[in-house]
Amino acid sequence: MEAFGYLAAIAIGITLGMIGGGGSILTIPLLVYVFGIDPILATLYSLFIVGSTSWVGGIPKYTQGLVNLRTALLFGIPSIISVLLTRAFIAPAIPNTLLRIGNFQLEKSVFLMLLFASLMIGASLSMIKDKRIRRNMMRSKSAEVKTTRIMLEGVMVGLLTGLVGAGGGFLIIPALILFGKLPMKIAVGTSLIIIAANSSIGFLSGLSHHAEEIDWKFLLTLTALAIIGIFLGHRISKKWDGERLKKNFGRLILVLGITILVLEGIKIIKM
Repeated sequence: MEAFGYLAAIAIGITLGMIGGGGSILTIPLLVYVFGIDPILATLYSLFIVGSTSWVGGIPKYTQGLVNLRTALLFGIPSIISVLLTRAFIAPAIPNTLLRIGNFQLEKSVFLMLLFASLMIGASLSMIKDKRIRRNMMRSKSAEVKTTRIMLEGVMVGLLTGLVGAGGGFLIIPALILFGKLPMKIAVGTSLIIIAANSSIGFLSGLSHHAEEIDWKFLLTLTALAIIGIFLGHRISKKWDGERLKKNFGRLILVLGITILVLEGIKIIKM
């Protein structure tokens, strides 16, 4: 299983390189179900792996002119503020046992995985749906509404990044295309920069709480493999159709999301 896990780490980078998101969607299940890491610590690991890999992939995109800085700032600044507030106040305030009714109890770690699985399913459906729907939505929004929506999406992605360790690429890409009017290639580059900033801030803000628990050798090994993957992903993205790739990835994420819901549901039943 560990050998599979290290191979899957390369897939994390490939995903980021090909579609500018989705890395955390693979990272969290990999860390929790393959390597057996506690979900709360796994969110911190995910932020480091996805953040580092996104910086490596995003900086070359910027030098190639494939990053829209204005949109990145409109999205990124509210998102970073949201990450900081979430990691500082919201995440620590969530009790280890959220709900207890008789013999039934809902633990924080299980709740975070259920939330993450729900996000996976929602994101997968947005990836799968027909691109013509997105075009119609773009035409129906004014420039002011689009700017506001971009900033609000930034706040929401920051909240999710702070809670579940998701860089948010699966939400950022549709927002950049819908409301930022960015072509797919520029949306990918811009997404990587936003993910990198979000994840790095999220990791640093949570580091002091878990510094002694981090296995740096393991974490750096997974990160190095993911970085190899992002270079492979860049190469593959030049040959594959982005829209078709995104839909197929969406279908994979839908299956994974449903699987996690089932596994965490079994845990709740056994408690």
